[in-house]
This record gives sequence, C-alpha cells and structure tokens, in this order.
Amino acid sequence: EVQLVESGGGLVQPGGSLRLSCAASGFPFDDYVLAWFRQAPGKEREGVCAISTSDGVPYYADFAKGRFTISSDNANDILYLHVSDLKPEDTAVYYCAASEYGLGSFAPSDFASWGQGTQVTVSS
Repeated sequence: EVQLVESGGGLVQPGGSLRLSCAASGFPFDDYVLAWFRQAPGKEREGVCAISTSDGVPYYADFAKGRFTISSDNANDILYLHVSDLKPEDTAVYYCAASEYGLGSFAPSDFASWGQGTQVTVSS
C-alpha cells in the first residue's frame, strides 16, 4: 500500500523559509515521479513542482521557479520541498503525490497516490 506522510508545515512570517518533508513507503521510491501540489482556500489544487526520483531531474511550475526547491533522499524514501522568501499567497495545504506513470500534464488527475497534506500559513 502506497503511503505518503507530509510534515513540516506551520505558521511562518513573510520572508521566512520552510522545509516540508514527505515520508514515502509501500512502493519503489526510485521508479516514481513524486510531486508537491498545494491548495489554497477556495482555489483549485495546483502543481508546484515534481521530481523524477530515478535521475533527480526536477520540474517546476512557472510560479515556483526561484523560490521553491524539490529534492529527494532516495536512501530513506523522503521527498522534500524547501521554500524561501515565503509570501502570504503561499498559504495553502501542501500535498505530496506520487505517479507511477510519469509527470503527464502535471495535473492532479495524473497522480494516483496522495498524502493527507500539511498546512502552511504565511502571516505576520
């Protein structure tokens, strides 16, 4: 059974940074595309970034380039998201997701497995 468990969310002041973690189990970590999505109140879930764990190649949504960094620890099956210079508009629930069949169109429907999410709130 695929399991994805996010952690690391919380309340952060604008301009701060945060590292989210996603502990994965139940599938071959090296053979999947793993991604971070986020969903703000009243908005649709959107893709932030993804990584092919087999070769470490990342993909970023346009808005995520520069402040968001995705990485993976293949020895321990952990996915990370580091976010710097946080802004109030980054406030959202952040989800870890896994796809056996690649990135697709980087839509939520392309990812079959999801974590429960971790809340990130950026506020002074």
